[in-house]
Amino acid sequence: MAAAATFSAPVPLPPGRPCHVAIGMFDGVHVGHQAVIGAAVAAARATGGAVAVLTFWPHPSRLFRPAAPTPMLQDAAAKAERLRALGVDAVVTQAFDADFARIEAAGFLPWLRGRFPDLAAVYVGENFRFGHRRAGDVALLQAAGAAAGIPVQAAPRVQRDGEPVSSTRIRGLLAEGRIADANRLLGRDYAAEGVVRPGKRLGRTIGFPTLNVAWDPEARPRFGVYAVRIAARGTDRLLPAVANYGLRPTVEQTTLPRIEVHVLGVCPIGEGDEVRIEWRQFLRPEMKFAGLPELRAQIARDAVAATEFFAAAE
Repeated sequence: MAAAATFSAPVPLPPGRPCHVAIGMFDGVHVGHQAVIGAAVAAARATGGAVAVLTFWPHPSRLFRPAAPTPMLQDAAAKAERLRALGVDAVVTQAFDADFARIEAAGFLPWLRGRFPDLAAVYVGENFRFGHRRAGDVALLQAAGAAAGIPVQAAPRVQRDGEPVSSTRIRGLLAEGRIADANRLLGRDYAAEGVVRPGKRLGRTIGFPTLNVAWDPEARPRFGVYAVRIAARGTDRLLPAVANYGLRPTVEQTTLPRIEVHVLGVCPIGEGDEVRIEWRQFLRPEMKFAGLPELRAQIARDAVAATEFFAAAE
């Protein structure tokens, strides 16, 4: 994934409107991130201001430990789309490169004011760090803001089940297949997006036609079978389905994972369609079967399990 271009000029926003800026990596845009951004949106709406989100790409770990970078829950485009859905007026993606990393903590607020000339307030999480070697913390930013007449609001970390919500925690839940728990921390259903590609059409021969979507995120969920909902991009019609995410060990040898989705009913989606797949419930791990009859019997059981899940969820 390529880094976004570094902005050297002020961000173009409607002139004269006070600008409320939420800052963070915001990977996953989970409920904790939503609290930070929601505070900025509420304040801006109350004062006739504009809302901008300043986020970063790539993750700082790609600069500081490139051999073992933090796997992202979303790519930059998906994150920006989700941020805009929260009601912000601009999403600004700052390249996290060596030049940006060298900005001293004391120089961060002046740099920020150069980027946002109408800066009125700053919103961060309570654990926000900034500046060269992460020397700056919220207390330092608030002191600098007070001296410049720019309030800095730090949102407390959101707790779920007695633990702070974090992108790291969500990555762990996905890796364990705990999709329902991950969804609670995200505040929405975990989703994959892609284009339906031609497959081997093997599913049709055993009575379970599938939609094949190539999808390989940095932070992979557990390989296995899930109850999902699928929709063609641009529509609101979510179709209940059962999906396998993994390497399909019964029918081929590959190292590239793929999602195979069998819609539980009439399927209006076809090859070439852009789709969104929302993950609802983990059903079982991916397995290798002795042959197609055994595979077909298990898919039938999976379809029943997914149907029962959706019936109970209604």
